[in-house]
Amino acid sequence: MTEPSWQRLDALDHKIVDKLSRDARISNRAIAAELGVTEGTIRTRIKRLQNEGLIQFTVVTDFRMAGSPNLCMLGIDADPSRVTELAERLKHMPEISCVILMLGRYNLLAMGLFTNIEQLNELVIDQIRSLPGVQQVNTAISVHNLKYEASVAKIATTKQED
Repeated sequence: MTEPSWQRLDALDHKIVDKLSRDARISNRAIAAELGVTEGTIRTRIKRLQNEGLIQFTVVTDFRMAGSPNLCMLGIDADPSRVTELAERLKHMPEISCVILMLGRYNLLAMGLFTNIEQLNELVIDQIRSLPGVQQVNTAISVHNLKYEASVAKIATTKQED
């Protein structure tokens, strides 16, 4: 059995990711100079990390840029035998920007940005509750974001292509 690609990362890969996470606009040449390798090595490593889905480059927008939406969290209690299938279905909904498998009160946590409660309600009633295996959906709506670390959890206002 092949080990997951993230387990094959070496020290150089981790250093490159660290540099990019601090400044995604840093040049390959600057990274190479700081790490003592060639620019081609950096370019090849970054391309491999992207191709394996371990890193991606995106613009992180402030919530205000998306028309004052609220971050909404959906705690989903599901039949344990259907959790993986449900996560896949949720992942492909354009309104949902984050899907997390959980241990604890909920099996799944889904998050998205919504500009009105009606939009959220329609999603929950028409699309999520009707999925096989969904037992209960609890919603939580942010009213004021006191702190948001984009480096920890990047939220995009539109669905990213896989």
